[in-house]
Amino acid sequence: MNLEGASVIVTGGASGLGEASVRRLVARGAKITIADINDERAEGIVSELGAQVGFVHTDVTLEPDVTELVRVAAARGPLRVVVNCAGHGVSKRIVARDGTPHDLESFVWTVGLCLFGTFNVMRLAAAAMAQTDPDEDGQRGVIVNTASIAAFDGQIGQAAYSAAKGGVVGMTLPAARDLATIGVRVVTIAPGTFLTPAMANAPQQMLDGFAGMQPFPKRLGHPHEFAMLVEQIVDNPMLNGDTIRLDGAVRFPPR
Repeated sequence: MNLEGASVIVTGGASGLGEASVRRLVARGAKITIADINDERAEGIVSELGAQVGFVHTDVTLEPDVTELVRVAAARGPLRVVVNCAGHGVSKRIVARDGTPHDLESFVWTVGLCLFGTFNVMRLAAAAMAQTDPDEDGQRGVIVNTASIAAFDGQIGQAAYSAAKGGVVGMTLPAARDLATIGVRVVTIAPGTFLTPAMANAPQQMLDGFAGMQPFPKRLGHPHEFAMLVEQIVDNPMLNGDTIRLDGAVRFPPR
């Protein structure tokens, strides 16, 4: 897909995997709209990268926010790509050691952000993509969603996060089939442990433990490697309806 002058939305684009995707795709000539709630960080990226990048403060779980995001992005050029990186989670046992049950609020919040938020952006962006002219291959757009290997190898304390990311994996194929009629592809990336800013704040002993689990390479992933796969998905029209693990062959143990 030709990205020169095309409009791209990156949710969670102010840090980590999203920021790396912004930097990778702006180098291809795309006009990027960052969707995030971290205004200071997003505005810093816009200032650094220039007029090709814009920012809309967006809570992906809110329809009015995402409607405005899509409106702004579609006004900048034909909306061709969405990269959904917004997400977070909690680490809690279903029943804690002291007998306290997992609170419902944080479970609902995690699923709401990671799953409902992803769907909210996908549905509204796809509707805008449907209004664009197709390319010579009949494509109008590509939506790249972000799951996690926790969708398959959820650890102790990851019930909420695994459920949310498992939902993203589960809707990938039906979403691709739904959107095939308008020429929009849907692919999900399930990353392993990546050295994002949030992870970088973890104790070194924990980081060494994660790196030690990796068969090869024996290290955590770098955000630019996630962005490389995003670009490859955009470029390859036969990638559709599937989830790609990006994890160095690691499989999470129970804890």
